[in-house]
Amino acid sequence: MGPANQILIVDDEPLLLKMLKAYLGRLGYVVVALNSTEEAWAAAQAAPASFAVAVLDATLQGIAMEDLASRLLAADGRLSVIAVSGYPVDITALQASAPGRVMFLHKPFTAEMLGSAVRRMSGAQERDV
Repeated sequence: MGPANQILIVDDEPLLLKMLKAYLGRLGYVVVALNSTEEAWAAAQAAPASFAVAVLDATLQGIAMEDLASRLLAADGRLSVIAVSGYPVDITALQASAPGRVMFLHKPFTAEMLGSAVRRMSGAQERDV
C-alpha cells in the first residue's frame, strides 16, 4: 500500500489510539499510532513521504503540535494535517502556510467523524498531484 493509505495518529490516550486505529484499519487505511510527538517526527524522518494524513493531538508534551505539523507539512508537500483537541486551537498560521492541507477536529469526536475527515484530507493529496 502506498502513502495514500497510510495515516499517522499521535495522541496520548491509549484507548482512543486503539479505537481509532481499529476503525481506520477497517476503512482500509494503514495506521501508525504513536503516543509522542518525538516518535512521530522520528517515524516521518525514517520513512519520508509515507503518510497521507497526520492526525495530531494539539495538547501533547514534547514538540509543540504547530511545530510538528509545520515540519511534517514542509517535509512532504502531499501530506495533510488534522489537528485535534478538546480546547480551542488557533491553526490559522498552519492553514496559511499549507492552504487546503490543514483542518481542526474538536474532541470529543466519533470514529466516523474522523474517518470522514481523513477521507476528505487524503483526497486533497490526490487532487493536488
